[in-house]
Amino acid sequence: MMFTLMSAMNVADPDEPPQKLEGKGIAIVVCWILGLGSLVAWNSMLTIGDYYYVLFPDYHPARVLTLVYQPFALGTMALLAYNESKVDTRKRNIAGFVLYFLSTLALIVVDIASSGKGGVVNYTCICICVAGFGIADAHVQGGMVGDLAFMKPEFIQVRLCSLYNRFKIGFFVNDLFVALLQSFFAGLAASGALTSGLRLITKAVFDKTSNGLRKGTMLFLAIATFFEFLCIFLYAFVFAKLPIVKYYRAKAAREGSKTVGSDLAAAGIQTDPNQRAGIDGKDPERLSNKQLLIKNIDYALDLFFIFVLTLSIFPGFLYENTGKHSLGSWYPLVLIAMYNVWDFISRYIPLIESIKLKSRKWLMIVILSRVLFVPAFYFTAKYGDQGWMIVLISLLGLTNGYLTVCVMTLAPKGCTGPEANALGNILVVFLLGGIFLGVCLDWLWLIGNGSF
Repeated sequence: MMFTLMSAMNVADPDEPPQKLEGKGIAIVVCWILGLGSLVAWNSMLTIGDYYYVLFPDYHPARVLTLVYQPFALGTMALLAYNESKVDTRKRNIAGFVLYFLSTLALIVVDIASSGKGGVVNYTCICICVAGFGIADAHVQGGMVGDLAFMKPEFIQVRLCSLYNRFKIGFFVNDLFVALLQSFFAGLAASGALTSGLRLITKAVFDKTSNGLRKGTMLFLAIATFFEFLCIFLYAFVFAKLPIVKYYRAKAAREGSKTVGSDLAAAGIQTDPNQRAGIDGKDPERLSNKQLLIKNIDYALDLFFIFVLTLSIFPGFLYENTGKHSLGSWYPLVLIAMYNVWDFISRYIPLIESIKLKSRKWLMIVILSRVLFVPAFYFTAKYGDQGWMIVLISLLGLTNGYLTVCVMTLAPKGCTGPEANALGNILVVFLLGGIFLGVCLDWLWLIGNGSF
């Protein structure tokens, strides 16, 4: 017997208050872990850059690997965004996490097979794995942002984590969409903070041992591989079955979304195509991708400019253009760690409504003013000491995380489920476009220093 959306087991009535549904807290935690898994593999590559600089000292690993990564991410994301209404979200996200897992595992296999040696062949194999990261990123990041954009109840208050309870701080947000999307983006930043912390620990533990740098790197990649496997399990078998998630996916299906069918089926819900149709038998109308882009062009450009600036400095400049200091080989790792920690912390700042930037005009002004970081980094690297550089990189991470979350949580408000999914994919295209241009501009730092 074919169950319809509203008669399926464990599905809430469309008029039932969302507050009665269970799984809010678990959904937020799962989103955080999925966000972590979405970038933990790539952040691992950035954080073990010191190892690859030993193996490939003349190949500019931090810059080349980032440049390899981005075209695959941007090209795949553009293709998926163009066809977002036809792409099954569940298959897309699972495929992305599986590719992350296989590519991270392949890095370990390549290193073991080559006994930790350099060379063009090994470098090429690493580049292929990195290209896999780019394709996986396009699947997961765009898919998850579009998926979470469905979660938009009108009057719901979600306490975000027990940490706030512990300190009796009443931070609330006014809709679940903001909570889940913010949690996902906080997880993205947490991947950087976690990988930096683990890298510093493994370096400290293995630094004085025989072949210690390689041992630390292998342990590090093994941990990253485990996290990717965990994400496959959580998304495939946990997230889709949470009552709160089923409720809003069913709501999105009623609004005309065709991308959530597999997720609903995995939760034991069969969709009825006739229930999506309007009175005239047609699917509910929605804005086209072009109309959505025109309506939200400032938000798209915000993300583009944020990441153009950030990636023109991070990570290549930090590894190759900051000079020699008393921290020695620890210096670039400390800079990477400081960026990641402040990027992570800043993604929780918008939870405090009084200091969340909501004006579209002021968002653009603040984002464009970040161009001042370019001369600041140049003169600090040339004339300043390591303390000033640490402060500067912390500010870069702070503004990157804060502004990203502000833009991504404000943009989809007022959209229907299918529109929010499409807009989420469009925004990620601009985000990745900014990253790609920033990576290209990062090479300009090498002009005139004799090492291009």
